[in-house]
Formats: sequence, structure tokens, C-alpha cells
Amino acid sequence: MLPSEYQIKVFADGADLDVIREMATKDWVKGFTTNPTLMRAAGIDDYREFALRVLEIVTDRPVSFEVFADDLPTMELQAREIATWGPNVNIKIPITNTKKQSTAELVGCLSHDGIIVNVTAMFTTGQVKEIVDVLDPKTPAILSVFAGRVADAGTDPMPLMKESLRIMKDTPKAELLWASPREVLNVVQANEVGCHIITATDGILNKLSSIGKDHEQFSLETVEMFFNDAQSAGYSISVPALDTAE
Repeated sequence: MLPSEYQIKVFADGADLDVIREMATKDWVKGFTTNPTLMRAAGIDDYREFALRVLEIVTDRPVSFEVFADDLPTMELQAREIATWGPNVNIKIPITNTKKQSTAELVGCLSHDGIIVNVTAMFTTGQVKEIVDVLDPKTPAILSVFAGRVADAGTDPMPLMKESLRIMKDTPKAELLWASPREVLNVVQANEVGCHIITATDGILNKLSSIGKDHEQFSLETVEMFFNDAQSAGYSISVPALDTAE
């Protein structure tokens, strides 16, 4: 779990029901996200059945499910259907479809109808501003900026996240989510910049206890790990016997 002084909310990202069930037992996990790519990797073949099973596990925290149509009218139909699956459902809408058509108008329509949207796959401050301009200020919303993938492109995401927060300052019910983190350091960075939420896979969440760890102790534990693994594997190297004669 996070150190007590951290203000950022942690969401668990994934599509493995066993992992979701485990994460749902942790009160410091404040919400859940998934997407079609994670679901496909987990072998999910029935979208609705999977979603309803997740909602049987997670009843007291928000869960984001994503539309997957590529035309805007069908996106809207999917969004409104998914919204009926539970009171804690947030609707993930990609910032554009594959034809680069903006979904801002759709996002605004859903937001003004009281549906909580999680606008995903955002990479630029221009996209953030476009969505802020259409949100209903009375309806909560999440803006998922893919800071991790921005970093994959060799760009420091911190200025992007800071500017996104500035753009969002007049929409207090909208929260900025640091998406696609690659390491625990990203959790620290997201908290420092003032992001409201970070979503991460269990591989990162299970390492949060390392935050603030003494580096010398960490060094010793790493040496011990290498030694113990070599012993467990039964590795050996023939070397000359030590000469102990004085």
C-alpha cells in the first residue's frame, strides 16, 4: 500500500478475475479499470458476462468498462447500455475513433446526461482542453492521460500532466488519471505532480511497499536473492581448491 502521506488514489488495472478478487480485499485500492486489450489477453470471450462478474466482486468502488465500437452512434448505444450494468460503472470512451474523429461531442452528451465518463487514450493537452470544454460541471469525470506511453516516446510526461491539471482547474469534479505506468517511480511522480488517480497492474501494485525503502537494505536483499536462487538451482563451477597452507 501507499505511504500514508500520499494523496493520490490507486486503481487496479487488469482483467484477471482472481487478481481483481484479491485487489478488492485491499481498502487502499480505490477503483478498477480494464480495457479490451487486457480482456483479450486474459482470454475473455464474453464482454458482458465478464463485466457482470467483476461487478459481483466490486460493489463499493468505481469500475471502468470501455466501449469498443468504432462509429460514434454505436459507441453511444454501447455506453448507455454499459451504464445500466451497475451504479458504480464508469464508461471509458476513447478520445477519438480509428478514423481520428473526435468523441468530444459524445462525451459531452453523456456527461450532461449524468453518466460518468472515463475519457481514455489521451496524449496531449489539446485533447484535455477539448474534453474539459464539453463536460457537465455537475457530473464527475475521469481524464486518462497515458503518461507511460508518452514516456515510451522519449518525452518527459511531467510537464504534460502539470499542464493538464491547470487546464482542469475549473472542473473540480473532473479527475486526472495517470495511465500506463511502467514502474513504481511513476506512482511517486503522479502523486508529486498532483494527479488524482493512477491505475496500475498488479505487478506494480505489489511493489508499492518498496517506496521509501532503505537502499542499502535493498542492496543486501538483492544480493541474498541472487545467492539463494543460485543455491536453489544447484549451480556449480569447478575451481581449483583454495590453498590454506601458511
